[in-house]
Amino acid sequence: MRIRATVVAAVSGALALSALAAPAAQASDDAVSRADIAKVREAAHAASSSKAAFSARAAAYDEPYALNVTFSNFKIAKAVKVGTTNRVTAKVTYTLTHGTDVDITAFDFLTDPFLYKGSFAAPQNVLIGDDFGHCKSTSATKATCSGTIDIRPRDYELLNADAGTWKAGAWAIAFNGEDPGADDFDMGKVGYAEKGGLATTLVQRYSKLTVNASPEPVKKGKTITVTGKLTRANWEAFRYAGYTNQSVKLQFRKKNSNTYTTIKTVKTNSTGNLKTTVKASVDGYYRYNFEGTTTTPAVKAAGDFVDVK
Repeated sequence: MRIRATVVAAVSGALALSALAAPAAQASDDAVSRADIAKVREAAHAASSSKAAFSARAAAYDEPYALNVTFSNFKIAKAVKVGTTNRVTAKVTYTLTHGTDVDITAFDFLTDPFLYKGSFAAPQNVLIGDDFGHCKSTSATKATCSGTIDIRPRDYELLNADAGTWKAGAWAIAFNGEDPGADDFDMGKVGYAEKGGLATTLVQRYSKLTVNASPEPVKKGKTITVTGKLTRANWEAFRYAGYTNQSVKLQFRKKNSNTYTTIKTVKTNSTGNLKTTVKASVDGYYRYNFEGTTTTPAVKAAGDFVDVK
């Protein structure tokens, strides 16, 4: 099970966290583990916090040198909708630009995307993928890289307060033949680069919406009561709970029409329930339409047909 980044926040700086917050997923040759990467990142952050910048000239035995790699053109979906049980995978791509001295085809060159909540220097939480990213060279110094962000709500990776805007980043490590498990492992021969603020996305609590219009059938001119409920994922209790005090549109479309028209706006109560009344006029479908917030995606209920006599 992966551990929330906040649990290990005191252990190391910024983005060593995402490595520590992961299982021992390994590179394709099983040579480098997430723990090895965490060790390099921790050393890099310790070095950068003790001086304005760390460089190849300044690199010492116990810290990596600044790898000649930059990241750009990071792309991810505008929103990642997460429920209460199933793993959610968000695909990402980014451009990696590197110096001619960097061999991105080496077995021990690794790169990975990540998402973080809060500031880059002190994130509240970090999300990563199950596997490292993969890059394909497009020129002598550029590559298109792809990866995933894999989220498992049942593994306590998210708190409800985590819903909202997250930022994206990427890192790269060149071990250059150094064995992290060897007694003579030389950190100074390992290159490391990272960058935050490459893009943003919304990590949202998946929503559900119901509707029921009754009685069915109904006489023309009589009152129809339309009820429903707006719920969203509770990542801490692993269930769906009412989304309170939210504006939801009641909409209607006539039979044989494809267009819904808003009749009125109704607010959910303290348990997420909706209830209002309308006068019956013609046959048609009633639905509720929630337009969403930054923490919760938009959702429409399937139309409920009412036969007017």
